[in-house]
Amino acid sequence: MIDYSRIIADEDNFIKTVNDFFTGGGAGLNVTVPFKVLAYQQCSQLNEYAKAAQAVNTLSLSQNQQWVGANTDGIGLLTDLKNNLQVTLKNKSILILGAGGATRGILLPLLKETPSKVVIANRTVEKAFELATAFNDQGTIKGCGYEQLGDSIFDIVINATSASLNDALPPISKSIVNHNSICYDLAYSDNPTAFTAWAKQHGVKSTHDGIGMLIEQAAESYYIWRGFRPNTQEVFSLLRPKN
Repeated sequence: MIDYSRIIADEDNFIKTVNDFFTGGGAGLNVTVPFKVLAYQQCSQLNEYAKAAQAVNTLSLSQNQQWVGANTDGIGLLTDLKNNLQVTLKNKSILILGAGGATRGILLPLLKETPSKVVIANRTVEKAFELATAFNDQGTIKGCGYEQLGDSIFDIVINATSASLNDALPPISKSIVNHNSICYDLAYSDNPTAFTAWAKQHGVKSTHDGIGMLIEQAAESYYIWRGFRPNTQEVFSLLRPKN
């Protein structure tokens, strides 16, 4: 039997809570905000995506009982885009809205697909510059402010800001998309997010929220713990049943 349930912790007892979980026979656990950076700092081993993201969302134990950290967020996004939505990223222009932890977590997997360029737009331009500089050895990437996007049309636009959680939008212009663009919001909801609704309003045919990323990053975590991937289509049918 597998038990996957919520464990409440705070910053003062996070490390003890995780250690108690493993001591009690736990095989692995996911880590959510605000503990992803703290988990990253405590790991003795990290996969390449956790190193790039500087954050951990999946923990397991090594043979010598040390924390092993992984970040499955970017792989979850990539799997949803490529396998579920049949999106090709090679030679495509990608715009990412926001330069926070969510963006850092997805950059390396996206750049490994060799898009023609990746642009990070952010309210604080310096943060976008810093993030682009940190990944400029992985591909063609640059940072800018929203107002500097001009009339460039992007093949894929990913909203990695938290704006949709407040039913709001980043300050973007309709000129960045056309009907052939693909708009993807890392946030998810039973109803269209503010970003996907905006995209549909401006003629974008292919709009998606982050429920697929959520499911696929969980499947990748499960693979780390158990050695095989579950059938995610069954999960999709439960969370998003077709009427």
